[in-house]
Amino acid sequence: MPAADPRALLTDPAPIDEAAIRAYRLDRVRAALTARDLAGIVLWDPINIRYATGSRNMQVWTMHALCRYAFVPAEGPVVLFELGSSRHLNAGLETIDEIRPALSFDYMIVGPRGEEFARRWAREIADLLHSSGGGRLALDRADLPLVRALDAEGVDSVDGKGAMEHARAVKSLEEIRAFKRSLEACEGAVGDMRAALTPGMTEQQALGHLLRGIVDRGGEYPETRLLTSGLRTNPWFQETADRVMQAGDLLSFDTDLIGPYGFYTDISRSWTVGETRPSDGQRRLYDLSRRQIDHNMALLRPGLAFLDYSDKSFQLPEPYIANRYADVAHGCGLGVEYPLIWYKEDADWGAYDGVFEENMIVCLESYVGATGGPEGVKLEQPVWITAGGPVLLSDYPLEDSYA
Repeated sequence: MPAADPRALLTDPAPIDEAAIRAYRLDRVRAALTARDLAGIVLWDPINIRYATGSRNMQVWTMHALCRYAFVPAEGPVVLFELGSSRHLNAGLETIDEIRPALSFDYMIVGPRGEEFARRWAREIADLLHSSGGGRLALDRADLPLVRALDAEGVDSVDGKGAMEHARAVKSLEEIRAFKRSLEACEGAVGDMRAALTPGMTEQQALGHLLRGIVDRGGEYPETRLLTSGLRTNPWFQETADRVMQAGDLLSFDTDLIGPYGFYTDISRSWTVGETRPSDGQRRLYDLSRRQIDHNMALLRPGLAFLDYSDKSFQLPEPYIANRYADVAHGCGLGVEYPLIWYKEDADWGAYDGVFEENMIVCLESYVGATGGPEGVKLEQPVWITAGGPVLLSDYPLEDSYA
């Protein structure tokens, strides 16, 4: 009997089973802790808290205001430390066994009493650790007062970032269904922006249509402002500004939107403003970028080593190498995730090995703009790695007419 087409999963109209996703994710965290001989982990990163428990509360604000956290043991009850005014947000979350008031050591909140509250925090965490059987404690992030306070309690604390990245890297099939739904909301927002785009509009106004479109569809927020036009498309990573776009300008953008279910919906496209026929130079850039994406997608399979993939990935012609994108590909889930695949030219900056696994989602990146050139094309595609090979997750088309 032939294997079932994995793409059928993506069109399944059944409601998303969010409880099943939460259970899978908590199991992944516990398994990652056990594999590393860790008794538990304290999570401060709001995205990691959301992954492990399903709890969300002012996700952007709590990225820089450390005021809520969770203790997840390898075995035993999960304790969420929540803002006193926000306990009700966690009603019905079966992943959380207990909710306690959160302590803060942030200067803005407790002033010069930070070390005092860090000591109180460490005593409570140490008690939880001992009640779970004791052992090494991981932290996904920690400021210096917390580490010192844990040391004073005799707690052996280690970095937990790797455990969480590996836990998040492999998705359940229900997560992949939810990711696809979230991506559809992003694509709808992109369609809204394109329908509204006219010469004489500013970059900021175009971005406003994109952001309204994702929020209208249940999304949350943008992580970047990477939408530029004309000469501002080269080099890349110039943030959206008040430039007035003209007919025939190249518009390039990277969505980087947190969509429904908290997924990082990440596609990049490039168009001409006013839907004009692209110039010969624009078409050359677009063709090269598309060939890079297609080549790198065809290589993906479970078991392929990261460094081998980087070595075999599309080689940009010399005029475009200096302006290459930051990475060849990266994992994708609730954010940009492990793994990050470096260009071989950048190996000394942090390249590492590993293998692609079945049910990873990776985003393939391409930026093509010559050094000193007038414009640049940005394309990006999210891909699901299945046992049978890569499956493109985005239905938003590339520009066949630009060939």
